[in-house]
Amino acid sequence: MFEWRNIFKGMMIGASDVVPGVSGGTIALLVGIYERLIEAINGLLSKEWKKHVIFLIPVGLGVGIAILTLSHLLSWLLEVHPQPTFFFFLGLILAIIPALLVEADYKRTYKAGHYVLLAIAAVGVALTGLVGEGQGTVMTNLDFGDYLFLFFAGWLASSAMILPGISGSMVLLLMGVYVTAIDAIKTFNIPVIIAVGTGVVIGLLLTSKLIRYLFLHFRVATYAVVTGFVVGSIFVVYPGWPGDVLLMVICILAFILGFAVAYMLGKVERG
Repeated sequence: MFEWRNIFKGMMIGASDVVPGVSGGTIALLVGIYERLIEAINGLLSKEWKKHVIFLIPVGLGVGIAILTLSHLLSWLLEVHPQPTFFFFLGLILAIIPALLVEADYKRTYKAGHYVLLAIAAVGVALTGLVGEGQGTVMTNLDFGDYLFLFFAGWLASSAMILPGISGSMVLLLMGVYVTAIDAIKTFNIPVIIAVGTGVVIGLLLTSKLIRYLFLHFRVATYAVVTGFVVGSIFVVYPGWPGDVLLMVICILAFILGFAVAYMLGKVERG
């Protein structure tokens, strides 16, 4: 039976994937379906593929709806109200860190090496925020080499997208194809959508196998790295402290709203 409530969760994941610096994997953790999502993607080529397809259809529909509809709203928010928008996502991200630590039972399971892994992962993701944002312009008059490049960009972006704390949109941004991808969605540029989308699908299938293996065999260490990724993403998403008093108040309220939304979603999943 289809779990149609997962459409909403998919929409949250899809909305976050449109925003550079915000990880869809982090939101999947937030709404409580990350490990199940990894298992479902990884199981598409197994004998139990029907069960996984039934789970993925509502999630995929939600992601698709969000990307097609909310990309316009998020583009507008990021252009007109960037700081409150990013403070809202900061609230979401910060709220999930305690949940990750509890899930890993860190007080009992974490050793010194796990804290080292967490720190390395956090620094690694934080450093991506220092890389120049080569947004570029919309690619036109594309040849075979351009489409191949878009395919590999989608591949790398999806590999990052599925990892909490690492933004697939940021990867596209750093590779200079983010504007092209967003424009293709807005204008329904089918060849570009197919090129990037095919890369995304293949990247998801391959990366999910690795993540599934790590969760099965190195669960605590994997949680430590994932937590580090999420911590590091705070530095990537943080837009700077607003100088205007009114804007400061709005940003604080947006942060509180994001944190409250994350807390309520987590409470629903636990309850």
